[in-house]
Amino acid sequence: MDNSISLLKKRRKIFLLLVVLPVFSLSLILPVLGFCQKLMDSKLEKMPVDLERDYALSALPPHLRRGATVYLLDPAKGYYLAQKGTNGFICFITRTEWEWGEFRNDLTMPISFDAAGAKAIFPVYHDVAAMRASGKFTAKQVRDIVIDRIRKGIYKAPSRPGVSYMLAPVMRGYPGGPNNHQIMTMSMPHYMFYAPYMNNSDIGGDQNQGPFVNNPDNTIMGDKKGPYGYIILPAGEAERAKIVNTNSDLLKRLVAYKSYYKI
Repeated sequence: MDNSISLLKKRRKIFLLLVVLPVFSLSLILPVLGFCQKLMDSKLEKMPVDLERDYALSALPPHLRRGATVYLLDPAKGYYLAQKGTNGFICFITRTEWEWGEFRNDLTMPISFDAAGAKAIFPVYHDVAAMRASGKFTAKQVRDIVIDRIRKGIYKAPSRPGVSYMLAPVMRGYPGGPNNHQIMTMSMPHYMFYAPYMNNSDIGGDQNQGPFVNNPDNTIMGDKKGPYGYIILPAGEAERAKIVNTNSDLLKRLVAYKSYYKI
């Protein structure tokens, strides 16, 4: 009788181990799986090279395109030099806006910089793309690293006034600040002039008509602490219509590639 009771107790212990251990193990594995899933979600799709190049160049006025440097994105490594320019201007497609602390696969913002912006601002985009491509960082970790580097003076504001052209016929990005994670497709060709550490009240900006200051860094670092602010000047209605019409073939190619480019 005693042997039967002892055997029953042993079987109960074995049963509990068989039930508890897998649950405990799963509780350890799930956070890792969740982290890996986030990293997998961070991987971007490579755009067709010709489409990416033409889309990036559309950020610039036509007279600057032939002599511009073009960077394309390798999702496994980051940006690489695809065309060496001669006029000091660079262009590429932004796929990650670090201030928002999230990785999206459907964000595409063609942008260009003059020589001052290429030296001071592009390194941030370059490093963010490399960190994302590595798969070693979450979006929030990337954001925190950039903030830390700004505070340490590794990333600096442009050394002089300058211009960034964003004259593409269509773009897909955030219409609001870093607290708003909505994304939309929009046709908003515009000019951006470097305005380090400024906010909209500094110029009495009109966000409906322009010009106005856009400085998402101020939202996450504190007012007047964001080095990458811009005075935004939207293209006029006639100019915007001309840009859309001139790039009608590019728009068709973009919509054929991804339907969300349709306005």
